This record gives sequence, C-alpha cells and structure tokens, in this order.
Amino acid sequence: MPTPDRTSLAEIVDAGRAILEESGPAGLTMQAVAIRCGVRAPSLYKRIRDRDALLAAVAEAVVNDLADRLADTENSLSALAETYRAFAHENAEGFRLMFTASAPLDALDHAATPVLAASAAVVGDVDALHAARLFTAWATGFVHMELAGAFRLGGDVEQAFTYGLRKILDGLTP
Repeated sequence: MPTPDRTSLAEIVDAGRAILEESGPAGLTMQAVAIRCGVRAPSLYKRIRDRDALLAAVAEAVVNDLADRLADTENSLSALAETYRAFAHENAEGFRLMFTASAPLDALDHAATPVLAASAAVVGDVDALHAARLFTAWATGFVHMELAGAFRLGGDVEQAFTYGLRKILDGLTP
C-alpha cells in the first residue's frame, strides 16, 4: 500500500515562495522547503523533480500572482504601473526570479495581457505591442534599480517614478 501524501504541490510552492523572500534564491533548497513543510526532503520528489523544477514552480506562482493583481487593476497604464511596482516591493525576490530562465513563458504572456490591452487603448492595436514593451521596459528597469538601491544621487524616488511614468504616458499619448 502506498504511503499517504504529507504535502501538496501548492504547499511546497507556498513554502518555496516564503523561503525565496526570506533567504533569496540561494536559500531556496529542497531541504529548506522540506523543513518548512514538515517532511523529509525525499518526500518532495513525489511532487517536484528537482531544484530547477522547484524554481520554475515558484516563478510560475509569482507570475500568476502578478497576472491576477494586474487583471484586477483599473485598465490604465498608470494604474498598472503602480500595481506592478507595489507587487515588486512586496515580492522583491520573486520579482527578480520572474526575469530568469525559470519563469515559464506562457505565464509571462498571460501577465502581459492587461498591459497590452491598456497600451492598445492608448496607441491603438497596431502599436500596442511596441508601447507595451516600452512601458514594461521602463517600469521594470526603474523598479529593479529601486530594489537594488541604485538611486543614490538624492531626490525623491517616488517623485522620480511619478515623473517618469507621466513622461512615458505623455510620449505614448497621440
């Protein structure tokens, strides 16, 4: 008779996300997740093939969480930028993980849907993808620099974000 399952994939992924935020990617190990879930590490292999699969599952959960947050946001680039930035601050390590090879492309495509729709509303369908890429590149770069503490020249970073967002939107608006 098979032994009963002591943990679920969802519990493993939730534990992985928590460990990632606490300890960074180096701390996200099968052993750390097993301890968090209250099982022995070999038990995880029933659900997760290896550490790469664990990273992919955690990345997918992070991206899906972001996609849900963006989908629940007002359909404007300004509101989406604020949601995106807030999400990154709440999930800094997960945000960084989204930009690695671990993040599944289909999940990333799903997360892009609200940005594409809001971009189309501003510039039309023909240029929506270009606008979405410009907007996303700026927002992602700004947030990555912000999380890394790279804005060291003084000034108010909140005002800089608002200024940059306004200039991007002004540039996109016909």
